[in-house]
Amino acid sequence: MNQTQRTPALSDSAYNAIRALIVSGEIRAGEALSERALSERFGISRTPVREAIRALANDGLLEIVPMRGTFVRQLSVRDLSEIHEVRLALEGMAAWLAAQKGVTPALEEVAKRLRALDAQDEAVPLDVDITQRVGWQFHEAMFAAADNVRLVETYHALRTQNGLALQRIPHYDAERTRAAVREHLAIFDAIAAGRPEEAQRSVWDHLTHAMQTRLQALVPAGSPGASR
Repeated sequence: MNQTQRTPALSDSAYNAIRALIVSGEIRAGEALSERALSERFGISRTPVREAIRALANDGLLEIVPMRGTFVRQLSVRDLSEIHEVRLALEGMAAWLAAQKGVTPALEEVAKRLRALDAQDEAVPLDVDITQRVGWQFHEAMFAAADNVRLVETYHALRTQNGLALQRIPHYDAERTRAAVREHLAIFDAIAAGRPEEAQRSVWDHLTHAMQTRLQALVPAGSPGASR
């Protein structure tokens, strides 16, 4: 009885730990995973690690190749384009709903952090990691403000793959980093003003600019995923 209760918890823990290693870039795209090494690293049996790997494969982060092993998935340009198209639909709707339902305290708080970043001296580049983290918090708060559980669940499933796409970009241009902050603030201002169409368009503009930056960083470098 205790064993059956522990296994799901261990699988969830292993899932979160492996996912973090992938998204952080510690395990790179195309790199093979070893059940034995991961179980030893986490101090658990191989069964929950195997279950976690299966779940991560279902989420699109891992690719299980028969007779070869399990590898961190390499996203192609087509993968990135499809993720982008779905994000346009999901996040555009989230912004629309949030503008109709009103700003939440959480969204207001993230907007304050964004304004603080934007107020920093433009001669000094913004910290990319911090800016990206606050940006993701904004998107999370926007979806929460949309108050649609199924929309949030769908977004979270897609965000897992989007994190893998972000892992492949070695750095962001300082100018683009600051522009992203201002794009988030434009979305917030439209939501706060109760203008759904403007909020939706602002999200589309933001995601399109981000996609263009991503492609510029990846395609010229001749990344392995570009031709797949």
